Amino acid sequence: MRWPDFLNLRRLEGRIVALFLALLLGVQCISLLLLNQGIDRNARASVREELASGERVFDQLLRQDAEQRGLVADLLQSDFGLRRALAEGVSGDELTATLKDVFTNLSERGEASFIGYADDRYRFVTATAPLARQVAPMLPGITQEGRGHSQNQLVLLDGKAYQVVVAPMRAAGLGGWVFMGFELRQEQLRELERIAHIQGVLLARTGGRWQLLSSVLEASVHPTLLAALPDGLGEAPITFHLQLGGEQYQARLQRLEHGGDPSQTMASLLLRSVDEARAPYRQLQWSLLGLSLAGVAVFALGAVLTARRISGPVKWLAHEAQRLGRGDYAQPVARPSRDEIGDLAEAFEAMRVGIRERQEQVHRLAFWDPLTDLPNREQFSQTLSRRMTESEDRFALIMLNLDRFKHVNDVLGRAFGDRLLRALAERLQALLKDHARLIARLSGDEFVLLVEGAGAQRAEAVCHRIQRDFERALTIDDQTVDLSAGLGIALYPQHGRDMSELMGHAELAMHAAKRSQSGFQIYSPSMDAASQESLSLISELRQAIDGNELRLYLQPKVDLATQRIGGAEALVRWQHPVRGLVPPMDFIPFAEQTGFIRQLTSWMLRASAQAWLDLQRQGLAVPISVNLSTRDLMDQDLPIKIADLAAGVPPSALCLEITESAIMDDPQRALQTLEQLHALGFKLSIDDFGTGYSSLAYLKQLSVDELKIDRSFVMGMERDLDDAKIVRSTIELAHNLGLRVVAEGLETGKAWTLLETLGCDQAQGYFLARPMPGDQFAQWLRGWEPPDLGDAVANTVLAGL
Repeated sequence: MRWPDFLNLRRLEGRIVALFLALLLGVQCISLLLLNQGIDRNARASVREELASGERVFDQLLRQDAEQRGLVADLLQSDFGLRRALAEGVSGDELTATLKDVFTNLSERGEASFIGYADDRYRFVTATAPLARQVAPMLPGITQEGRGHSQNQLVLLDGKAYQVVVAPMRAAGLGGWVFMGFELRQEQLRELERIAHIQGVLLARTGGRWQLLSSVLEASVHPTLLAALPDGLGEAPITFHLQLGGEQYQARLQRLEHGGDPSQTMASLLLRSVDEARAPYRQLQWSLLGLSLAGVAVFALGAVLTARRISGPVKWLAHEAQRLGRGDYAQPVARPSRDEIGDLAEAFEAMRVGIRERQEQVHRLAFWDPLTDLPNREQFSQTLSRRMTESEDRFALIMLNLDRFKHVNDVLGRAFGDRLLRALAERLQALLKDHARLIARLSGDEFVLLVEGAGAQRAEAVCHRIQRDFERALTIDDQTVDLSAGLGIALYPQHGRDMSELMGHAELAMHAAKRSQSGFQIYSPSMDAASQESLSLISELRQAIDGNELRLYLQPKVDLATQRIGGAEALVRWQHPVRGLVPPMDFIPFAEQTGFIRQLTSWMLRASAQAWLDLQRQGLAVPISVNLSTRDLMDQDLPIKIADLAAGVPPSALCLEITESAIMDDPQRALQTLEQLHALGFKLSIDDFGTGYSSLAYLKQLSVDELKIDRSFVMGMERDLDDAKIVRSTIELAHNLGLRVVAEGLETGKAWTLLETLGCDQAQGYFLARPMPGDQFAQWLRGWEPPDLGDAVANTVLAGL
């Protein structure tokens, strides 16, 4: 069963109705509570006033009774029997007997409990009851206010209350006092109840306990009444509350003056029912309760209508929010009213517009490259996945990576590099619009092409087309940049049916093309095997240092002018426990890529420093050159690390070789690092000079000591005059800059003579010696003798220079 919304507290409508009703009921309950308290206060105040008035009425009743009973004394004065006895001169015991008869007769007519007579000295003479003898001692106190008329007083005699009336005896000059006692029963209390609707009780307190003398209450409540009375009673009346027979009463306890023993207390207790006093207000309370319930009903109806007026637009807005949550941003959110709900709807509309714009922007950023406006990796991956799912037709992936792009970024700035990438994207789109289904930029300077229906031949044709187009230099702001790239081809389905696998194979082919400088290559399984083998080598290389598998090799360098050994270059070899001696080219490039080259450099520095110390102890010390990689130069702590690793060795004992490309990757940081190394006293050398793209502006700022001419120029200068010119120009340039020149690739005596003639300072190569284990270098030095150059003269080359 589904409850209506206004009864469901989980719904806004139900909570609004509940809140309104709760507030109203709270107000009504507080009002009724305050009303009840006010009625109770008024009733109790009214009862207090009635009790005070009842006390006055009770006193008045007692006085009226005393006045009426005083008439009995007047009847006594005119009694015929008493007058006759006095006229006959009766006296003594006979007079006493006569008085007693008269008193007895009068007592029966006046309903007196007793009548007595005392002489002028208040001595008891006679009475109708022995109880009256106790009154004689009280007469002086009763009659002290005056002798001309009757007096009265309440007295306690044998546990009962009596109203005693005393009058002077004036019959026939007899003199003395006649006194009469009337027991107080219920007559006065009944009269009080009739007149004032107040119930009364006469009490006496003797020996610390209250005693009930007379009461109009039911006998069953007397014990409860006596237990509720206060212990003491002063001159002032006491007002208190008590429960009798299930009914609430307010009581007023008042001391009554009496003659007799002063240790005894006589009091009147007047009671008025509070419940009875409240009774007239009951109808008013019921009427107010009925009005309150009617008001709650009306208010509840109004709350339901108000809640629905509020919750209706809110439900509509919730429906609109759900629509927006489902991604439907096409339809605007209308404004239902001009109130706050309308403002909220307007805010929803602003949110819809903002979300739609941001979604379009996010979609653009998620699937498009913001720099080139080409599809990005994510869009290309999804397109490729759909293509492989929808069709088994063949296609080709061509992955393209620019050469020397990082160098362009560093030299000409990143802004120029971005413009170059945009221009390249435009050229590729214009060039391949009829050949490639999709061209995307993956990252940096890496692009990928999807060529539909292409096999190996067509893919190669596309690569040739790209290479021919790249032969045209790109000009941006009068700056001309030569374009070249490595391209890798992967074919579907023969090279993979999985998107990641196919793209990975295209990337492997692209890297192979860049390493071989062949322009482009098609993926072959051997590339994957070589890659796996390289990964395995890197994993094993991490254990090679700890396993003491690395070996230090030294290749000597000769001073051409003096034909003496002037130094050595430190090289590393890996003595693999299974593969045997692993050549450096099989693991150095991958160590460079993974960053493990830093650990290799640290090992080389420690080993070279130890080798130099061993040579020094034998008196054969020569400077040892150690190669630093690009990653080493990027380490800001490199100077400190080298100083620590070469501790105990003078800085001049080590020469640190850096390639041109390593310097040009980040010229500013390289310059800073080289200055710190130079300040520490280390010799610095630029390795493979002439093969990189270094700027002479940077070269003259570098704190280097020597240049090393790359072996390709030295080995070719005997056959190629251009190579010889490059060697000569490099030597002259270095000397003009104050640098020493070292030639690599010394393979023949003719090359020795030619280099010496051109002014080269040092050389190294197989003609001098192959790299040898470090522990054999000292022995080789001891046996070194300059070679016999004979007629190794290169006159033809020298003549061409």
